[in-house]
Amino acid sequence: MVKTAWVTDSTAFLDDELKNHPDLYTVPLSIVLDGEEFLDGIDLTAGQLFEKLKTSKNPPKTSQPSVGSFQAMYERLEKEYDQVISVLISEKLSGTVSSSGQAAKLVSIPVTTIDSKILTYPLTALIKKGMKMLSEGKSLEDVVDGLETIRDTNETYVLVGSLEQLHRGGRMSELQFFLGSMLNVKPIISIEEGALSVKEKVRSEKKAKEKIVEYLRLSYEKYRMKEVYILYGLHGEQAENWKNELSTQFPDLTILCCPLGAVIGVHAGENTLGISWFNGME
Repeated sequence: MVKTAWVTDSTAFLDDELKNHPDLYTVPLSIVLDGEEFLDGIDLTAGQLFEKLKTSKNPPKTSQPSVGSFQAMYERLEKEYDQVISVLISEKLSGTVSSSGQAAKLVSIPVTTIDSKILTYPLTALIKKGMKMLSEGKSLEDVVDGLETIRDTNETYVLVGSLEQLHRGGRMSELQFFLGSMLNVKPIISIEEGALSVKEKVRSEKKAKEKIVEYLRLSYEKYRMKEVYILYGLHGEQAENWKNELSTQFPDLTILCCPLGAVIGVHAGENTLGISWFNGME
């Protein structure tokens, strides 16, 4: 039996099952705030980040884990495991996939790096599915092919809490920022092929949520997926309220509420609210 270690990064939301999983390891991203560096989820939670932002003098910055961080992790794992599967934040949103790939060339243990093309709980859902496939006796190649097939069926729609933070962090163009902030437009941000894109522009958050529910209904009627993930910045009550609304409309769907974490919060803002699902997830 090939012993496999799973590695992810700190943008993944780990539930109790994965926090306590003996074969899952996390490499944290970093946040720099007023010259001080914090490890995501270790030195700084999302709540602490948003509190610090109220008094910070400069815009916060985030950085991917270094090649050395991944190398150290993989060297540690090669003492106990036969192979590593790393499932990481979208390559178009962070250089984390690149750091892992470079580190893999410096170690003896075989490392397979998968670009999730997503982040937070949808990333976590891919890890869980991969673990299940491996436990059922699937080969590494079949697991990778299966995860990449499911990954490419993802739909994610987000109402960003702070367009200014997204713009300052380099995730939104000047034109998109202008359209959203100056013309009182509420853009629905989607993740297409791992990158942020403006799906649609509407006049209010209420209209935007109604439009997102339309997208969800179309996918549900076509694919009958079993679960969806509500993603939120800081305010869990907003997510729970939306979950309750959606539960009445989609009683057979499992709806999970998942915080975005500090690194994503730097770019998105505390009032961010989104929804994500995989049309191909069984």
